[in-house]
Amino acid sequence: MLSPARARAALFALALGGFCIGTTEFATMGMLPEIATDLGAPIPTAGHAITAYALGVVVGAPTIAVLGARMDRRRLLLALMSAFVVGNLLSAFAPTMTWLVGFRFVAGLPHGIFFGVGAVMGVAVVGIERRGRAVAAMMTGLTVACAVGVPLTSVVGDTVGWRWSFIGVGALGLVTLAALWAWTPSLPVAEGTTVRTEVQALRNQRLWIAFGAGAIGFGGMFAVYSYVKPLLTEVTGLDVGLVPVVLALYGIGMTIGTAVGGRLADRSVLGTVIWSMVATIVVLVAIALVGSYPVPAVLALVMLGVTSQVLGLSLQTRLMDVSPAAPSLGAALCHSALNLGNAAGAFVGGLVIAGGMGYLAPAWVGAGLTAAGLVVVLAVGRGEPPSLVGLSARARADDAAPELAPALTSR
Repeated sequence: MLSPARARAALFALALGGFCIGTTEFATMGMLPEIATDLGAPIPTAGHAITAYALGVVVGAPTIAVLGARMDRRRLLLALMSAFVVGNLLSAFAPTMTWLVGFRFVAGLPHGIFFGVGAVMGVAVVGIERRGRAVAAMMTGLTVACAVGVPLTSVVGDTVGWRWSFIGVGALGLVTLAALWAWTPSLPVAEGTTVRTEVQALRNQRLWIAFGAGAIGFGGMFAVYSYVKPLLTEVTGLDVGLVPVVLALYGIGMTIGTAVGGRLADRSVLGTVIWSMVATIVVLVAIALVGSYPVPAVLALVMLGVTSQVLGLSLQTRLMDVSPAAPSLGAALCHSALNLGNAAGAFVGGLVIAGGMGYLAPAWVGAGLTAAGLVVVLAVGRGEPPSLVGLSARARADDAAPELAPALTSR
């Protein structure tokens, strides 16, 4: 087992990776008007760059999880962060909107599997009985990205250009690469893990039910957040200089959601999924109703950060629980699901805006999407995963998910 100091350093390296990925995922949304103007495209068309990144996550997570089934988890993390750096630097130099859409797809490929493998590494470091808080520790990087990284990229985009934001993200990716190399331990895959076993895990019905619920339900948040800047400036009436402040507040809400969600998921994963969906629907309806009023609108966006992060964290834990034979795949598919929701939310939100319904219409669409995801959970997604029924925390670590057992070795 690792020393406490080394374990904390490993979790910090994973959180730093989450910070990089969270920044690049949400940065495009905060710079959408600038990107559209520079590349000569309307805002809904520029939103295709968001959709392309999300589709890269959807495609990359299961594909790389299967192809990298036999690779040491540390080596795979290093390879994924290297690909992340390349994708973001290419995005910074995209000459046209078409090229940017393609490069954002490339940048999204390592996203989901990085969080999936990182979650497995984090759980292996601290123990499966604290799996909710282990996932939360890694996801802290993503929430800090929304509180600090995304507002910073928005400021950079407003002052020196959106391309420098992607250059900065790529540079930080290099720092993360060094931290992962220095602090994460070797984590061999469980004996007998092959490409075939990973593919067989895809036959798990519970896995796909949870995936579908997440993909549909999480689209609600992205329908609003994808167009948050024009919503705040054109509907709420805020000065463009205040947008980074609101984005930072949203990130603080996500940080609160991470702290709360990890503890709630350790008590009841499925219960947390259900109630966070209900809460997200309520908040999205509130945004649609009060989006024209500055103070209520900002408060509602902060609450959306809280509820959506609790939902995302509990969904990831649920997917790991229902895929005990391939937890990396289950955790990675969570991000495929969330980013399929990202793609759907951005696309549908763009459609209603392009149709002349205004920037509040995506909130109503988002509430409907999350409600549909809730229906899926309530109708067919309940029940305790068989591998976890009646198991103690120690038995779970030994039997439920061999890859999560403490099989750490030094570099």
